[in-house]
Amino acid sequence: MQDVIVIGGSYAGMAAALQLARARRKVLLIDAGQRRNRFASHAHGFLGQDGVPPARIWEQAQAQLLAYPTIGWQSGSALTIRGGKDDFHVDLAEGGSAQGRRILLATGVVDELPDVPGLAERWGQSVFHCPYCHGYELDQGRIGVIATGPMSLHQAQLLPEWGEITLLTNAALQPDTNQRADLDRRGVRIEETPITRISGLADVELADGRVLAFAGLFTATRTRPAGPLAEAIGCDLMETPLGVQIRTDDSKETSVPGIFACGDAARVPHSLSLAVGDGAWAGAQLHRALVWPD
Repeated sequence: MQDVIVIGGSYAGMAAALQLARARRKVLLIDAGQRRNRFASHAHGFLGQDGVPPARIWEQAQAQLLAYPTIGWQSGSALTIRGGKDDFHVDLAEGGSAQGRRILLATGVVDELPDVPGLAERWGQSVFHCPYCHGYELDQGRIGVIATGPMSLHQAQLLPEWGEITLLTNAALQPDTNQRADLDRRGVRIEETPITRISGLADVELADGRVLAFAGLFTATRTRPAGPLAEAIGCDLMETPLGVQIRTDDSKETSVPGIFACGDAARVPHSLSLAVGDGAWAGAQLHRALVWPD
């Protein structure tokens, strides 16, 4: 019997497990190895690890975590969660199951990318969603914002801090008069010709034959929790400006007693630093729930 089964062994899940390990609690992490930032060559904006490849950050964190004797690690996928508080069972895709008193969902999210040929292949390399993570490296060059909806207006308004901005509406956004005036005041150019494809490093080919070359591109993805576990066990979900997330209270507990959630799947906005902080808080709250059960 584990005290806590953590589903998702990325940054938020490991940060939570670390707090529990230091309280000498038995924890099993189940990890499918699908970190959200696996497409990026370097992580930025994370204090102490700025510019370090994400895989190296993860490997170092895992090694430090597994040095604690109460931590177990299972590589693979969780298929289902059964049971209830103090007696949960997690069935594994590879066979067998694990038993625990509490569950922590740290599954991360899936990014739903705009359907633009050539974009997915450049995701995390020259197409990004977070300017704080990737804007500085574009060296104040030309930056394109590929619109996906209302959040793209916010991106275009914010990004002039990092370079010369062109908002490519691509039939996904129609700024009104006031919004156009605001963008003009910020020096943002609006391009309404549809996009045909992305080529080169970050070249945008337009339907009229023009090619706009950029140092990098940003787009506001819509996110959803990775996998169906939360919804299948009955956890409430909620809509946010960035997509769907798992609803939690201030202690990171979901609507299902004994099941907690943290990281990108249970908070907005998203970043490596924020995921680690959210995981650390969830780990401390889980420990308190074990010390003072209802």
